[in-house]
Amino acid sequence: MCGIVGVVSNAPVNQLIYDALLLLQHRGQDAAGIVTQQERKFYMHKAKGMVRDVFRTRDMRSLPGHCGLGQVRYPTAGNAYSEEEAQPFYVNAPFGIVLVHNGNLTNADTLKAELFSADHRHINTESDSEVLLNVLAHEIEATTRGLPLQPRDVFEAVRKVHRRIKGSYAVIAMIAGHGVLAFRDPFGIRPLCLGRADGTVVLASESVALEGTSHKFERDIAPGEAVFIDLQGQLHAQQCADHPVLSPCIFEYVYLARPDSVMDGISVYQARLNLGETLAKRVISTVPPNEIDVVIPIPESSRPSAAQLAQLLGLPYREGFVKNRYVGRTFIMPGQSVRKKSVRQKLNVIASEFKGRNVLLVDDSIVRGTTSREIVQMARDAGARKVYMASAAPPVRYPNVYGIDMPTPHELVAHNRTVEQIRQLIGCDALIYQDVDGMKKAIGSLNPNIKGFDASCFDGIYVTGDITANDIARLNSNRVGGDEGAEDNSRLALPNHAD
Repeated sequence: MCGIVGVVSNAPVNQLIYDALLLLQHRGQDAAGIVTQQERKFYMHKAKGMVRDVFRTRDMRSLPGHCGLGQVRYPTAGNAYSEEEAQPFYVNAPFGIVLVHNGNLTNADTLKAELFSADHRHINTESDSEVLLNVLAHEIEATTRGLPLQPRDVFEAVRKVHRRIKGSYAVIAMIAGHGVLAFRDPFGIRPLCLGRADGTVVLASESVALEGTSHKFERDIAPGEAVFIDLQGQLHAQQCADHPVLSPCIFEYVYLARPDSVMDGISVYQARLNLGETLAKRVISTVPPNEIDVVIPIPESSRPSAAQLAQLLGLPYREGFVKNRYVGRTFIMPGQSVRKKSVRQKLNVIASEFKGRNVLLVDDSIVRGTTSREIVQMARDAGARKVYMASAAPPVRYPNVYGIDMPTPHELVAHNRTVEQIRQLIGCDALIYQDVDGMKKAIGSLNPNIKGFDASCFDGIYVTGDITANDIARLNSNRVGGDEGAEDNSRLALPNHAD
């Protein structure tokens, strides 16, 4: 998961890109980068850290031009500790291309070998984004064959890229002296949208980056579609995939995206309200509402679901945890020990909301269980009589291979465990999960045009149709943190229809 933005304007774009990246900071806190173009020259600054720390006044002054890209990085593959893998990436031929990418290529190793042996291109990092850039550059070069670049050439190159690469990808690239190209994988797994205002065209991962910079959301980029904006601001668009089908990542709505975003026609906030409504029915069947004194959300993504659940059950809704906003999200912290230590740094209890009460804690999802176990213990330490826990998402039982940091089965608390076994590990008095069908209906009802979602971490069905247990073992060897737990992947059982 990363956040990307691209801008073509009739005014300097450095401040606009910076502001958009701040609005996308939740999508990546490991590194940030901006590249701009002036008179066919690229100006780039990127480094590890959050946006406010990476860019100083002197850095912004060194980013001139009316066209540019930006990215905030959350690594799931490659070397998390290398500044070389911060984006954007650059290649000098053909024309000069820079690229930002959100997603994860599942055939990056095969492509890297092809690029070296057949395309004669060198990859200098472990990042699949650099692989993607070189595949795109090769296809543009093969299409133009030394002739001037036309929009039709760009679309033909993207068509060939779609046929070569597999996995999830939302991409924005800038071609020196020509314009900005954006395209989305044929399943639309990762989000990408477009907006305009006053001679400026903006592309971004979420609509909040458009609206928060005073641009009007125009539309989502369709799965498989490519959009090319020339330096005069003229927009060209074409469908470049053979068989596109919209299957967005459902975890975007559950957790990843900001609640004030609208993605593929679905309000993220309303999606979370709907999840709370369906979760309320599950709670009633497990714990009688008269045995619950108060509903308390675990900040922050769970708040809409918890509020809706409390209203439907006629229970008080209270804030029982105060979040330290200056500690990174535990979900994206490397390593269990670091994650566990950070929970109490990140959250502090309001003891009066727990003492002597039966509390229902509501979380957006339970991935590794480490955070949940610590939070349950914090509630007990604050004096709660009983601690029930409800998850607005179903059990996360399978690895994700499309760009979310949950790829190793042994890290998933729900993998090969029953709900009762998970409850015992977490230490709560009752554990209530959303069911998969209920989740899909709750979110899917908001846009009937979406016929399905990528919910692979919940149901083991990988929408690209090319993922096996062996593939997951191979991908884990490239993940951030190395191949820890890779031995478990050989025993990973996927549903028959997922293969």
